[in-house]
Amino acid sequence: MRRTARLVPILTLVAGSTLLSTAVAHGAAAGTTTGAAAAPAAPKPVEEEAADTKTEQKTVQHYWTEAKMEAAQPLDTLAPKKEGIRLAAAAIAAQTAADPVSVPATSPDGDTVAVARGSALARASTGARWTRGGAIAKTVGRVFFVYQGRNASCSANAVTSENKSTVITAGHCVRMGGAFHDNWAFVPGYQDGDRPYGTWVATTLYTTPQWNNGEDINYDVAAAVVAPLNGKSLTDVVGGQGVSFNQSRRQQMHSFGYPSASPYDGSKLIYCSGRAFDDILMSRDIGMNCNTTGGSSGGPWFLNFNESTGLGTLNSVNSFKYNFATGWMFGPYFGTDARAVYQAAQTTGTP
Repeated sequence: MRRTARLVPILTLVAGSTLLSTAVAHGAAAGTTTGAAAAPAAPKPVEEEAADTKTEQKTVQHYWTEAKMEAAQPLDTLAPKKEGIRLAAAAIAAQTAADPVSVPATSPDGDTVAVARGSALARASTGARWTRGGAIAKTVGRVFFVYQGRNASCSANAVTSENKSTVITAGHCVRMGGAFHDNWAFVPGYQDGDRPYGTWVATTLYTTPQWNNGEDINYDVAAAVVAPLNGKSLTDVVGGQGVSFNQSRRQQMHSFGYPSASPYDGSKLIYCSGRAFDDILMSRDIGMNCNTTGGSSGGPWFLNFNESTGLGTLNSVNSFKYNFATGWMFGPYFGTDARAVYQAAQTTGTP
């Protein structure tokens, strides 16, 4: 049987590639470690210089006027359809063997923040506006970039990092169709056109080699390092959410983003929450009941999200939807390759 799928925000994928049996283990055993446990070997992330000079950064900031941001389109309205999906069995096997790792959240003053486990009875949502504030209202934001000469948008989130300047998003939000995007900027706390914490310009972009070389949906992960703004680093202003890798699957999760395709318009932060499930169709990703649309790509998925404080541990990002099941959102499993992208980004200096 022939099935098609589309990414939120773009791709059409066609089944037919060799898939691993559903008997393959879905992830590491439950548990968490903090600190720098040795990670299994993973392919080196692909790095791309962005606006790495002060002059280039000012050019990008001036480019993104309020009007251009409001008119930016989700990638599904701009990109051509894409067929094919490829899986890397060896890399997936390595993910199952890796130890779980978790990095704690940090406040704007640099202190580690304990993330209290959210209630097991958290309100389920398949696409409601987030109105409860907290840390999430500052760390998550819209991403703007130029894709093949056209203005486009995604979502992303600031995380704890050594350089205090790292943002996690989806691979297709930094690179698509054989090239990295231009004029890449992150606007945390975006709301109805307002930029309460400024516009942060990317100096370096990273993604997995699997996404870079073949746009393998299982590795649709990326990170951006952003330049300081007004003499301050990103997480000194908005704080950073925790991030984790090699965790057990099928847990309660929250996802966030700025969907800009109908019925949404990209002006507000939207969230979904519920228990994650495994994709048994075309990928090894995790899924959630969620009705958000294009533009939410790259938005964070959290474990242990606390709705009172707005803090959680980032453990995936919005990646794709099947066009025959638009009520499901899927995100990549954060294993050793995702961790390698994070490590490369967080140890990169900023101009």
